[in-house]
Order: sequence, then C-alpha cells, then structure tokens
Amino acid sequence: MERVSQKMSGLQFNLGPLKEPLGFIKVLEWIFSIFAFATCGGYSGHTSIKVSCWNAKNETLEAAFGYPFRLNTVLFKDLDSKKCNNTWLPTHLVGDFSSSAQFFVTFAVFVFLYCMAALVLYVGYLHLYRGAGKLPMIDFVITMVVTLLWLISTSAWAKALTDIKVSTGPAMMSDILFCHSAPDSCLFGAVSSMGSLNVSVVIGFLNLILWAGNAWFVYKETNLHNPPEAPAPGATPAPAGM
Repeated sequence: MERVSQKMSGLQFNLGPLKEPLGFIKVLEWIFSIFAFATCGGYSGHTSIKVSCWNAKNETLEAAFGYPFRLNTVLFKDLDSKKCNNTWLPTHLVGDFSSSAQFFVTFAVFVFLYCMAALVLYVGYLHLYRGAGKLPMIDFVITMVVTLLWLISTSAWAKALTDIKVSTGPAMMSDILFCHSAPDSCLFGAVSSMGSLNVSVVIGFLNLILWAGNAWFVYKETNLHNPPEAPAPGATPAPAGM
C-alpha cells in the first residue's frame, strides 16, 4: 500500500509527452477551445433600418444585440410616434437563440478545463496514467463523448447562426408592422459583420476533427489496444498485495 501511495503522490515533471501526438494534440484542443468560446461569447453587434414618416425627417433606428442572442428582448431605438401619426410601436427583433449559443460556449469552456487537467496528468503523472489501465480507458470514453458533443453543439450553433442572420438582415422588415403601413416606409440599413461568429462555427468543426483524430492515440494507451501480457506458462503467479 505504501508503494501505491508513493506512486500516486509522486510528481514526475516531463515535457516529453507534449512532443508525442497524445500530448501535442491535447495542446491544440486546449487552444482551439479558447477560440471557440471567445469568438462566440465575445460577440456584440447591431442592425438598423431607415424609416420615413409623413412630413418628418427620415430616421435610422438601431438595435444592438450580442451573446447570448436573445433577440426577442432587443428593442429598436424609440421613434417619436407623433411624427408618424402614432403608427410606430415599440418593436423587438425576432427569435431566441440563447440555448444553442450557451450550449456551444459552455461546452467549449468545459473542454478547456478538461484539456488543462489532462495536460497536467500527461506532463506530471504520465507514470500513473500509463501504469494503471483505468485512466486511459476513462480518457478514451471522455474523448469519444466530447467528439460527439462537438458535433451536436457546433451543428446546433451553425443552424442558430443562420437564423440570427435572417432575423437581423433585410428579411426582418417583414415582421415589423410599421413597414407594412405604407410603400417604401422602411429600408434596411446595415448589420454588423458576423465574421467572428462564422469563425466560431469553423473552429467548432475543427475541434470535432481534432478530437476524432485524438481518439485513436488515446485508444492506443488503453488495454483494448495493448492488453496486459499473459504470465509465461508454468510461471508462479505473484502473491496479491496486502
């Protein structure tokens, strides 16, 4: 028992695993998870429409939106309704995409934390990782689950992003009652670039590829790939430890 305790508590710092695919890919996964939640969770932008009222100056109304993309809570800037014969009413954007966005960002944060823990294990406790059959198997199962969740979360977020572009683009005017009151009463203004959000989707699928590829190298550490050596014929089995 004392030997086991010493083995578990002994830190053996070694950067060698980072040069192997097992550790090197984990570093890439750690970096790409940061980019995933940063590009999505840090976004903020605005969209605008130009409205024209009778005998009044044309105005540009803006609506600011961002993560977690609860667009149905976002109001356009108020307009003096008296100038428009009281036809302008408080108007929101359409759609709530917070579930997909928060799932993607929260999952990326958990992946970031797991990669940090795995790197500490590889660099400081590789002897424990490779000396016990259960840790590589746990790592392999988690890797497969994370791969699947990257596919689900990124696909859901990609679909939500497509809907966000529709809800903040020219098509949004079809949901604004004032824009139906008179011909040419509304013109679409502009919407902020969503380049970082597009990048977040690309990074999500890159993470999927990284984790799927890394599954092979984690699998090679398990007993499924390298079963324990059978005792030689006629050899006396070692006595069980106390």
